[in-house]
Amino acid sequence: MESVSVGLWSVLPPLVAIVLALITKEVIFSLVCGIFSGAIIYAAAANLGVAGVFSSVSGLMIEKMGGNAALLLFVVLLGALVSVITKAGGSAAYGNWAAGKLRSGTGAQLATGFLGCLIFIDDYFNCFTVGTVMRPVTDKHKISREKLAYLIDTTAAPICIIAPISSWAASVISYYPTDGGMTGMQAFLRAIPMNLYAILSIVMVFWLCVRKNGDFGPMAAAQRRAKESGVVTVAESGETAQTSQKGRVLDLVLPIAALIVFSILSMLYYGGYWNGEGLSLFDAFGATDAGTALAMASMLSLIVAFLLFVPRGLLKFREFFQGIISGIQTMVPACVILTLAWTISGVCRDLLATGDYVAGVVATSNMPVVLIPAIMFGVSAMLSFATGTSWGTFGILIPIIVSVCEAAAPELTVTALSAILAGSVFGDHCSPISDTTIMSSTGAGCAHIDHVSTQLPYSLTVASVCVAGYLVAGFSAGLGFGTSLLITDTVSLVLLATVLLILPKIWNGEKKTTEKAAATAQE
Repeated sequence: MESVSVGLWSVLPPLVAIVLALITKEVIFSLVCGIFSGAIIYAAAANLGVAGVFSSVSGLMIEKMGGNAALLLFVVLLGALVSVITKAGGSAAYGNWAAGKLRSGTGAQLATGFLGCLIFIDDYFNCFTVGTVMRPVTDKHKISREKLAYLIDTTAAPICIIAPISSWAASVISYYPTDGGMTGMQAFLRAIPMNLYAILSIVMVFWLCVRKNGDFGPMAAAQRRAKESGVVTVAESGETAQTSQKGRVLDLVLPIAALIVFSILSMLYYGGYWNGEGLSLFDAFGATDAGTALAMASMLSLIVAFLLFVPRGLLKFREFFQGIISGIQTMVPACVILTLAWTISGVCRDLLATGDYVAGVVATSNMPVVLIPAIMFGVSAMLSFATGTSWGTFGILIPIIVSVCEAAAPELTVTALSAILAGSVFGDHCSPISDTTIMSSTGAGCAHIDHVSTQLPYSLTVASVCVAGYLVAGFSAGLGFGTSLLITDTVSLVLLATVLLILPKIWNGEKKTTEKAAATAQE
């Protein structure tokens, strides 16, 4: 299917999906409406008639499912791994052990944040692994699932986008023009300290972990509900599955460690590290097929779990495979939402060329050069939020801004690149149709819309500081990159700290807490 140019109409489908999701709290319904609104626009522009609406939707959905089959396999196998670990008593044993070591909610949150920062290879892997390991611990300390989902989400994409060895770094470098003034790797490394959204988001995570009563808005309400009522989520699963009482901490640690090791080795294998061509580690990570590698790693980890649990009698043969089935079943909603999110992203990118339209608006805007970083942050954020993908935004905007800056403002090339990376992660971070957002809520066991609504004020807080920071960066660029970087990062950190000191005092979510407490009491 060839894309059609429909101008401003191309931004309607993501807007429909996002607005309906926030209003109705029904993600699947909202995504379907967004998909069909885009298909109707496409069919009308291409003169395909009514049949064209349904054929374009079904064709695109099949294409996206096929293209992402490895990732779907990874999701369901990881769900199976989590299920058998839980049934074997590994999660309960780890929770009991950690409850003794981590004696406070602060310690539990800090441990979650540090673990999220350690798993920087891939954001999908990060979301599920951190959720699996830390959920029992945070539950014991009455940390809301909304807060856990935020900690997972904010140490997933933001840490991956500033890690040189990650699937995200490889993606960015692949989009950087080969005829630029520096290599893609050089540009990425120089952009790291100016990636304000990633840096400030991680700073905010640890600030909120250590500062008592530092939460604000809907998140403060969720935290108060968890502390006062012990209800860590308003969407309790109600699962009462029997778990082994003989499980040990190693019954969780060994399968997860196996998953980490197998993921790294699989990514290197599929990246051609051992094919005799002399590829470096980074080159292999850049050339790998992350979805296939992660699917293979999760399958091998299930084999490790089988050999660890069944011979020792933690699980019977039949119980192990029943655990696999129940684990796959828990991931069905996530797979449905992911498929619909990929489909609406395809509607925007492949059918209506939403990205090309936005990029064209940027290219013809004749913006003042000092405003380029701030404007590019906003444009990339809107595009990433609307399409639910950072990588697609990288591919559209990076080649454009490199060409623009080399011609008009060479001193702003790295800063503008940083702004695009930061804005893309921000849009992806808070978009309800982003796959990373969906996986974070799934990994945390949190209702998806609850995660979106509680995280959004936090994301917007950091993004607002980033806009100010990139304005400072644009106006100070003439002083040299090093001086501009020092001024920009200092101003941004001071501004973020000031905002985080003020907001909890003026927006503590007390009204929402009262309403939710009353609703819980009625139930």
